[in-house]
Amino acid sequence: MVVCSLLALALPVAAVEGGSVGWLERPVMLAAAAPAVAAALWRLWRPLDGLVGGLALALATAIGAYGPLADLAAQGSLGLETGETVGPGALGLWLYVLGLGFLAWKAMALLAAVDAHGAKGRLITLLVPGLFGLWLLYLWQVMVVGLGVPSVLLPAPGSIEAAIASSTDILWADFEQTFVKAVLAGYAMGCGAGFVVAVLVDRVPFLQRGLLPIGNLASALPIVGIAPIMVMWFGFDWPSKAAVVVVMTFFPMLVNTIAGLHATSAMERDLMRSYAASYRQTLIRVRLPNALPFIFNALKINSTLALIGAIVAEFFGTPIVGMGFRISTEIGRMNVPMVWATIAVAAVAGSIAYGALAVVERTATFWHPSYHRKYD
Repeated sequence: MVVCSLLALALPVAAVEGGSVGWLERPVMLAAAAPAVAAALWRLWRPLDGLVGGLALALATAIGAYGPLADLAAQGSLGLETGETVGPGALGLWLYVLGLGFLAWKAMALLAAVDAHGAKGRLITLLVPGLFGLWLLYLWQVMVVGLGVPSVLLPAPGSIEAAIASSTDILWADFEQTFVKAVLAGYAMGCGAGFVVAVLVDRVPFLQRGLLPIGNLASALPIVGIAPIMVMWFGFDWPSKAAVVVVMTFFPMLVNTIAGLHATSAMERDLMRSYAASYRQTLIRVRLPNALPFIFNALKINSTLALIGAIVAEFFGTPIVGMGFRISTEIGRMNVPMVWATIAVAAVAGSIAYGALAVVERTATFWHPSYHRKYD
């Protein structure tokens, strides 16, 4: 900690003597002192350990990153002239990035070590990955701009943000075509069909030997092979992409639901038989509740598979709209920031869908041993 504090405090001198980085000479130098100040405070004030220390260091890290990023927005690229790069010789910049990275790591370690529940626990659960993601974006921006990486190879997050801001209407139309129409329709049909067939397989034992091998074969089919066939069968619009999603999501739901139905213990089944319960009563009151964690696991897996399947299917034929169409078209035009903008929209949509399912799962299966919900 002391070494990192000294490195951060010695940053202005190193920057002036070691390179031609002009952004440290501007008012953002006040924000650049935040990592060193936070490191010194943490060293001198040990009670900062834990939640308070993690939040303090996270705030200091955000303030410390704000200076260079604000200068990026104002000056274009670290305040350098067009075509000029920072390079590995600008010792001050890389020492600053190193010190800021150490503070981000320390903040995440302190927050992750806090044993909290309720609202505080949920806050920490969001802060740790959020801080880590922001740090990766900051490092990505500084490395790409500082080393002069061509945008055709890897655009900076700032360029991707600019592409999103300037193409909101296009990205929304692509999102509506791919996610709202193809993904949601195919996801509902595929998961629903897999669940119904799983219940039938459980009820009629010989279907398990007949259908499961066929389902396993269908799940092994390559998406690049079935996508053109679905386009020929259902046309170029979203129904063909929904059909691909159905094929991709059917088998995971089938297998997980069957495994969940078989997870009911023999003692529970014997208890229901002693009550003279019918198959339907046992299924609804005991076996399906026990299978909920398996079903939600399939739903979460399929939430990502569905989006991937729909985007890949659009490579093989689609109207002039859709995420897959946008990616294939813009990469041909070497408009890589727009490609990454589409990928970012897809990633955010998939993450939100996965997170929503996780929240519903925790609400519906709070009693499951894997959660062990505790009350204050």
